Amino acid sequence: MVLPGRRKSIAFFIAMGAGLILVLLLLYVGWVLLSWRTGILLFLGILLLSLVIAGVVVNTTFLVREIRRNEQHDAFINAVTHELKTPVASVKLYLETLQKRPVEEAKRQEFYGIMLQDCDRLLTTIEQVLRTGRAGASSRRLNLARFELGELVSGCVARARTLHGVSEDALFLSNAAPLTILADPDEVRAAVSNLIDNAVKYSGNEVRVLVETAAEQDRFVSVRVTDHGAGIPKQELTRVFKRFYRVPGPLASRVKGTGLGLYIVRAVAKRHGGRVWAESEGPGRGSTFILQLPVTQ
Repeated sequence: MVLPGRRKSIAFFIAMGAGLILVLLLLYVGWVLLSWRTGILLFLGILLLSLVIAGVVVNTTFLVREIRRNEQHDAFINAVTHELKTPVASVKLYLETLQKRPVEEAKRQEFYGIMLQDCDRLLTTIEQVLRTGRAGASSRRLNLARFELGELVSGCVARARTLHGVSEDALFLSNAAPLTILADPDEVRAAVSNLIDNAVKYSGNEVRVLVETAAEQDRFVSVRVTDHGAGIPKQELTRVFKRFYRVPGPLASRVKGTGLGLYIVRAVAKRHGGRVWAESEGPGRGSTFILQLPVTQ
């Protein structure tokens, strides 16, 4: 989401570039009308004008992209700060409560459970940031191992049910026949968990998420995560995999996150020689994310 100040900056640079090009065109047309007989000068004038216009366009494009990139970085820093500060503040509050006054055993155990959940949330955020850094290091080798994909996905679904407090009916798993693949289990687990977490978080108040595994032509396996939530506009289907990017909208402002999850999924798919893509009929009509991986490297 672009802030009003950034919108003004973008509009300024676009208007300035358009104004410069218009002035150059008017000057050039006037010069041609006065010097139409001078062929060499005409050619050089066309070349110079083309270079100047290209420079203005490139400069304006660069400035607009830089403004948008800075906006994404600011949003990321704000999101990470919130994701780090909130669980730490919560843990501190419960610890101070336990320290200052006696608490019944049942209430004490409840506090311990909440603090453990906050610690898990904190560790998840840290792991997301660290994994993003590792995803950018293309030289890093994969720790390949053979494992059964259905078991790994089942573990991710069970974790998500506990983390988000949803039932089996709300988060349903449909595994195909046993699918053994050669991949990095930690990276695949992170990718699948991010897809499921996103589906649950963007489902709104009524969570209905279906996770499916399938074999495709004996060469690939796929994990499909389908929700009936906010949906994605057509023009955003490829942008959602960019680093720090979050789909604009009222729900995005309420959903906690760093904008790194889908970027990590794409990086994992790319490093394994697979791919990931999103499908949606539009806002309010849910979405499906498909992670496709080769059976062997």
